[in-house]
Amino acid sequence: MGLKRLANFNDPTSLASRMRRKRFALFRGLIERLPRGSSVLDVGGTPQFWEGETLVTTGAIRVTIVNLESYVSTSPTIKQLACDARDMHMFADNVFDAVFSNSVIEHVGSFSDQQKMAEEVRRVAPRYFVQTPNRYFPLEPHFLLPLFQFYPRRLQAELLRRRDLGWMHRQPDYLDALREVSQIRLLNSSEMRLLFPGASLYRERLGGLTKSLVVYRGW
Repeated sequence: MGLKRLANFNDPTSLASRMRRKRFALFRGLIERLPRGSSVLDVGGTPQFWEGETLVTTGAIRVTIVNLESYVSTSPTIKQLACDARDMHMFADNVFDAVFSNSVIEHVGSFSDQQKMAEEVRRVAPRYFVQTPNRYFPLEPHFLLPLFQFYPRRLQAELLRRRDLGWMHRQPDYLDALREVSQIRLLNSSEMRLLFPGASLYRERLGGLTKSLVVYRGW
């Protein structure tokens, strides 16, 4: 079985999908402690992730999604807004009951940019659940190459200039390739603790190794 098939979230039988369902079960166990109709902000998600989810269809939670891109939702109970995770000034402090974010914070830019997103997550709700791939897992999850996250940026860009890598499409122009690889900065557990002080840390394991990290607080 190829790596792309194992990592394909669109395939419900894939390893990645099974791990995501297990992760979401952890979130569900937390959200079920809140009153019915509680508001959840999904930072960086899509409506398709929530459509058909029983927490939404039964009215247990109300979901607002913010993303740089606009997506079309077929559900009237899901609200979607265009917004930068590093600056969610449209929302007042603690306006939501909880924040959920899955595999997003590694995409917002430098560590300084990641700090800005973390500060916004902590500001807009008293509770949060934030997941990100672990920098020290051997297989880089976007490019699907072993230890790719530790290659020099120039080498990463040169490889992407020559061919598709994992989920990332070939960028024939070197500067475009450099821009693409620079948009992903994986985090380790120490950095996640710095970004989310006082949070509990859950390690999602695969083969005895930590594949991804989840921080949560306020539950």
